[in-house]
Amino acid sequence: MSNLALITATLAPVFALIAIGALLRRAEFPEANFWPQLEQLTYYILFPALLVSTLATAEVDAARIGPMAAAIVASLLSITVVLLGLRPALPVDGPAFTSVYQGGIRFNTYLGVAIAFGVFGAPGIAVAALIMALKIPLINLLCVGMLAWLAGGQVSIAGILKSLAKNPLILACVTGVLLNLSGVGLPLGSGRLLDILGAAALPLGLMTVGAGLSLRTTGTQAAAIAASSIAKLLILPLLAWGWAAALGLDRLETVLLVIFAALPTAPAGYILARQMGGDHRLLATLLTFQTAFATLMLPLWLLLLGAGGPG
Repeated sequence: MSNLALITATLAPVFALIAIGALLRRAEFPEANFWPQLEQLTYYILFPALLVSTLATAEVDAARIGPMAAAIVASLLSITVVLLGLRPALPVDGPAFTSVYQGGIRFNTYLGVAIAFGVFGAPGIAVAALIMALKIPLINLLCVGMLAWLAGGQVSIAGILKSLAKNPLILACVTGVLLNLSGVGLPLGSGRLLDILGAAALPLGLMTVGAGLSLRTTGTQAAAIAASSIAKLLILPLLAWGWAAALGLDRLETVLLVIFAALPTAPAGYILARQMGGDHRLLATLLTFQTAFATLMLPLWLLLLGAGGPG
């Protein structure tokens, strides 16, 4: 099977689950309040179980954390400079630009882990979990700072740290790494329990992504949508690829760093925009547009990276 055929076969079920979630939500089956509850179950229980199970038993090379962290920091700061440079050319106010910015750097964790597992198996999830553990805190700090600066949102260092300390994905990554490095692993049959819970995380998580998409779009902010989406789906992956090469990341690290950079933006940005005065409607439009466009871009990125499968 060719690389393109293998990539297509891997990604087709991923996007099919997103489409199923969208169709079920539009059909109001189950009822509307089911989907937010399922998202909470996945976010707080199922997905953390998958991350703990993976990281607690993975081969974690502490020496690789430094280069990976450096590549992530460099790529996120680089895209921040790019987006700020584009700001004068965009017909948007401060709150709307914060949504352009969030759309340009946030990523959908469910989609990323599904691709990492589908293409690379368990080793892929281990690297993906490390990327998430490093990216999520920095992205939240950058987004909160941008909202405080341009949207007038109230923010404090203590509040940011408290929010990060309660993030279930960060807690799961830290727990898994500590269990691994301590040699404790997953005792007393906990590994089997976490495997069962984790197995439900990806299909249900992807369906909630589809259920959360908004089909209502607007043509009045086309320039902002285009700028944010090009930055997220094209420029940031190129920056990540360049920094990965400069810092000597291996093949698997490079592929997943680029893929996580190329993921569409995440629903978490919508919630933060509502809380801190950003343009949440623009962010909802960006979420829908980028997710649809990513169905075309992600296979191309995998093909360019030569990621036809494990190995």
